[in-house]
Amino acid sequence: MSHPITESELQLQGFVNEPVDPRLDLFEAIRDLKVQKNAVILAHYYQDSDIQDIADYIGDSLGLAQEAARTKADMIVFAGVHFMAETAKLLNPTKKVVMPDYRAGCSLADSCPPDEFRKFREAHPDHVVISYINCTAAIKAQSDIICTSSNAVKVVQSVPEATPIIFAPDKNLGAWVAKKTGRDLLLWDGTCMVHEIFSLEKITKLKAQHPDALFIAHPECEEVVLKLADFIGSTTGMLNFTKENPARSFIVATESGILHQMAKASPTKTFIPAPPNNNCACNDCPHMKLNTLEKLYLCMKHERPEVTIDPALFDAALKPLQRMLEISK
Repeated sequence: MSHPITESELQLQGFVNEPVDPRLDLFEAIRDLKVQKNAVILAHYYQDSDIQDIADYIGDSLGLAQEAARTKADMIVFAGVHFMAETAKLLNPTKKVVMPDYRAGCSLADSCPPDEFRKFREAHPDHVVISYINCTAAIKAQSDIICTSSNAVKVVQSVPEATPIIFAPDKNLGAWVAKKTGRDLLLWDGTCMVHEIFSLEKITKLKAQHPDALFIAHPECEEVVLKLADFIGSTTGMLNFTKENPARSFIVATESGILHQMAKASPTKTFIPAPPNNNCACNDCPHMKLNTLEKLYLCMKHERPEVTIDPALFDAALKPLQRMLEISK
């Protein structure tokens, strides 16, 4: 991951594999801890269903950032990956932010090393830098505006047409935004391992097997996959589409965790995960799935591992986030 951490550092962060009494009702225990500690649990759609069911708020990156910005809780428990918890901390510098497993990173964030990105940015000094929120605080600190898949088009359109733009780190999202806006974006060569793995051939066969199913995809998927889609959108956009569209079945090309919310919202509809290009569970993000209900309980009990931000980066990383939230109002 983009912030390598040793075992000794993990111990300093408080990450321990403490055994949990199997007789303990974890849902009840977590609810009690929320009250005792005035804590809020924010969870991404890609978390395990148990974590989604205990969370106070479930959303995509934009919704989670907005919720983190307005929470009144004393402690934010972030069930997601590290860059998301960093974002919550940037927006709440005086609050304690903890996450169930500090090792939960992001392949997309990892694809954009800060030193290499700095050289890339310095080679194009006249460009405005728009970075997808799926990046580290060190990349945010080198950016002018942050965006999410929900608002990327709006953020790009907020920049004057004569101003050249670097879009990082996801080249697939950037290519989709360029097509939607008609802007010539200079793309960083980064991708998400989950969204890169979907098989065009297998999806085509699956569509043939389910001719009445609509195919919906996240814009982080490759263009050849997006060309097949009946709808392209963020995780929240995809969820809302399945609620509102009269179709009875959907093939879904994004991390499989979102299917839990889709099924809860539309229990009479069928949701089929899009197949990867091999036989592994590659449409499950291994980083997201490091978080478990047991780790969530321990994290709240011990109030660790705690997420911190390098003070040297803080103000620079916060500014582009604030610009995004202003644009997204």
